[in-house]
Amino acid sequence: MKTLASTTTSKKRLLGFFAVLVTVVAVVAIIGLLISMFGTFVVQGSGQLSWTFLTEAPRNNNTEGGIFPAIFGTTILVLLMTLLGVPVGTATAIYLSEYARQSAAFARAVRFAVNTLAGVPSIVFGLFGVGFFIQFVGGGIDNVTAGAVFGKPALLWASATLAVLTLPVVIVSVEEALRAVPRELREASLALGATKWQTITKVVLPNSVSGILTGSILAVGRGAGEVAAILFVGVVYSLERLPSSVTDQFMHLGYHLYVLSTQSPDVEKTLPLQYATTLVLLGLTFVLNFSAIYVRSRLRRI
Repeated sequence: MKTLASTTTSKKRLLGFFAVLVTVVAVVAIIGLLISMFGTFVVQGSGQLSWTFLTEAPRNNNTEGGIFPAIFGTTILVLLMTLLGVPVGTATAIYLSEYARQSAAFARAVRFAVNTLAGVPSIVFGLFGVGFFIQFVGGGIDNVTAGAVFGKPALLWASATLAVLTLPVVIVSVEEALRAVPRELREASLALGATKWQTITKVVLPNSVSGILTGSILAVGRGAGEVAAILFVGVVYSLERLPSSVTDQFMHLGYHLYVLSTQSPDVEKTLPLQYATTLVLLGLTFVLNFSAIYVRSRLRRI
């Protein structure tokens, strides 16, 4: 009897040891891969980084000069994408969490649409942007105003396309944050005579701001590096001037990197530029994410 119990205990300990070992190996492998990737980018691209590289426009088919228009375009694109996508995603999450019955056909249809959007390839979003935003929405505005301003690729439509792409991330994260608010707080607010909307705006949303910002952070991380979704809706090969309005075309760090690695007259010559551009893209994404994280941490202290 003791021998059987001892054997069972030994097997459990051995199984637990292997489980911990596999977990540790996986964590070390992931961290090592990240360090290796980042180290490669630093070693190969840091020599190319300079004030001129960061502040000047590209020249000579992007093989000379800097990448400032791409930095500016990427930053504005991400900010516009966040302004367009986060409010819509938050409103959808509020409906699903606070108003919709889980068994309702419309709520199930919305959830199905969100899950479907999460699995659609990004290039499909690019084609959707061309057909819906540029030709339908922009073309319709131009027909009404008798102009030719909105029915063409532009920063606005690229931002709207990325906003649609990141909607599932925002909706899921915000809905989880809303559901994490204790039901007792809602019941107490309603018992004091507050309406449903007052309860949501005064009780639920203030207690889930960190979750909403988490959705924004995830959206920024997803949208900052997307290239396929904006190929047809506004991004350009090279641009010496900065976009002056949302109806102008723009440069993007991810697309600039793609151009350097596939369409440059001398790909080998542009390798340092590719690594340096990658460093800048990673740094810009980190700064945008860190800004949102900092705001979230400050709001948590209030």
